[in-house]
Amino acid sequence: MLDRLLSWRPPTLRPPGAGRLSHLRWLYAPKADAVGFALRTTAAAILSLILAMWMELDDPQWAPMTVWIVAQGSRGESLSKARWRLVGTAIGAISAVALVAAFPQAPWLFFPAIGIWIGLCCSVATLVRNFRSYALVLSGYTCAIIALDAVRDPNDVFMIAMSRSTYIVLGIACESLIAGLLSHNLADTARRNIREKLLSALTSSSNAIADLLAGNEEAFVRSRALFGTILTINDQIEFSEIEMGPHGHEGDHARAALATVSVLLSRGLGMTARLRALGTAHAGFTETSLLVRTYLQGLPPRLKQDEDLPEVLADLRALRGVCRQQIVNALTEESSGQHPPDSPEIQSLLDGRILHSALEELLAELQQALEEFDASHRVIRGDRFHFRLKAHRDLKEAAHNGIRAAVAITAAGLIWEITAWPSGLAFIIMVALTCGLFATRENPVLGTMNFLLGAVWAVGVSFVLVMLILPRPADFEVLAACLALPMFAGGLATRNPATAGAAASYTLFLSNLIGPSNQGRLNEIAYFNSSLSLLASIGFSVLIFRTILPFSSRAERLRMREHNLYDLHHLASAMPIPQTHDWIGLNTDRFARLIRHAGPTPTPTIEAYLQGTLSVMTIGLNIIRVRTVLARDQLPLRAHRPLLLVLRRMAQFTGKHGRTAQAARLAVASLRGIETREPNIGARIELTRAIAYLLVISNELDANATFLDTSSSYRPPT
Repeated sequence: MLDRLLSWRPPTLRPPGAGRLSHLRWLYAPKADAVGFALRTTAAAILSLILAMWMELDDPQWAPMTVWIVAQGSRGESLSKARWRLVGTAIGAISAVALVAAFPQAPWLFFPAIGIWIGLCCSVATLVRNFRSYALVLSGYTCAIIALDAVRDPNDVFMIAMSRSTYIVLGIACESLIAGLLSHNLADTARRNIREKLLSALTSSSNAIADLLAGNEEAFVRSRALFGTILTINDQIEFSEIEMGPHGHEGDHARAALATVSVLLSRGLGMTARLRALGTAHAGFTETSLLVRTYLQGLPPRLKQDEDLPEVLADLRALRGVCRQQIVNALTEESSGQHPPDSPEIQSLLDGRILHSALEELLAELQQALEEFDASHRVIRGDRFHFRLKAHRDLKEAAHNGIRAAVAITAAGLIWEITAWPSGLAFIIMVALTCGLFATRENPVLGTMNFLLGAVWAVGVSFVLVMLILPRPADFEVLAACLALPMFAGGLATRNPATAGAAASYTLFLSNLIGPSNQGRLNEIAYFNSSLSLLASIGFSVLIFRTILPFSSRAERLRMREHNLYDLHHLASAMPIPQTHDWIGLNTDRFARLIRHAGPTPTPTIEAYLQGTLSVMTIGLNIIRVRTVLARDQLPLRAHRPLLLVLRRMAQFTGKHGRTAQAARLAVASLRGIETREPNIGARIELTRAIAYLLVISNELDANATFLDTSSSYRPPT
């Protein structure tokens, strides 16, 4: 007993939020931005509901539903989604009128037609980005909502379409009004956000390159996650442009800066390959590398002040000058006749020139990134610059999404036809809504499960409101007071990443389940029927997503590998020569998809695919550079044959037996011999560049031979 008393220590105080209720911190201790979002969206939703009831619209709940759908964390996202929602609503209303007119009294032409239309919308939506995708799926399920509402009286389909469009416009107007009143200095804030995001990307990439030059390759491996961040920032720039209002081409320059950062990271991987192949035992390169590393390590704090940027760029140009001077010094020593042409000293000087040439090109990419960074937060008179990244498009995934949605709607129609369920139309509408919202997700099963959970919460809260708090028709003020707190809680949950998926469903369906009306209250039977149809429809959608062409991350990885190898196969012969930023955008998108599916701790399989995809991007960039060197036509004629042979091997690339890597190594040996005997200085510099590119190609082909072998299925390490 005494030992226990002597060994007793006072309990360690837990930090705030570390207790049992820490997972509810978003509710009892929310962040300021979450409170602001919840307040303004709740106010807009209640305002739209009251206005819809004051206008005596037949289904006023659709107005607050629109508010919660449109409301986003940033003003630019909300405005973009509102615009595309209007476009999608218009397309959906027109298609609904056309379908009802085309198939009167013909249900088994009508339901498959709706299914095909929604499937087509989901397929095309898979191939586009941001809220353009949302507009397409919206046109699908809006068509279903209007057309199914008009089933009982097809002659009223036009009025129903106008009614639904009125709710949409009213909800968007209310959300825009409230958000606009509470938004200040949007343009300045948007420019500041773009600057901070680009600064973060530049800081991460410069630190990664500095660590790489210091010999720490693991730091570069850790920086691969930056590719996913780059793609996210690239998508968000579109919303910042909307917030800026009338503006120049700052967003295009920001996208170009991000693309250049991606190229810079790929240059870093190429630099790793060259250092691995040639080593760093070159006195001149060791000194230059130290200078560059010191510059890169001191770059992040210097970029925080715009007035320091001219000096930063001047120092960078000076470093590039040092690299070029080292190349000239090596060429001068080689031409002095002190060493025989095939001596080890000459080869060592050539190796030093290759490394300095690669380092100078890396610094050139960094200079371009800094110049685009500078242009991204200021207006340039007469600027006509445009830039867009190319995105990965998976036609098979698009077809699967369309087929799945079409089957879901047709099957739901069959269930209604067989059972004659009084709430069957509502069931089909909610199936169309759920399929439209989640059919284009990369993994729709995860999304729909959270959506179902949110619907369960909406049913529970609406039960309390309908049965206990609102037993009689309520005045506008009482209705607003009763809905304010549940909606506010839903708004807070929306801004919490862990609960955002369920909160989207909760806020969407809460007002719909209450069924507000000027003429009476929602009776118990109607409430239970609507709640049952809602839960059944989402559950049915989850079942469809799990059984009809279910998502498989393994199958997607294999398809992306096939796309990578196919593109690499055609890169050497495509005419005209592909643009660097197109190749970067395509592979960055694929890389980001792999990272999203990797989760917090990537498995060895995911790591193997990440490494293979990054290697494909690096090989492709160096193929483009080899073709660019040939296109400049400054090489001696005898140097064309080995380069063309490598390109021909790449055009017939299978990855089998390592023949392409062997061709690249033979080309390096041949070009080394040609370079030592070439009297023209300009041609020797071009030969040095070509050798540097081929070194990377051969090294990456050897290091990733299994991933790049198209003759057999890929079995990554476990």
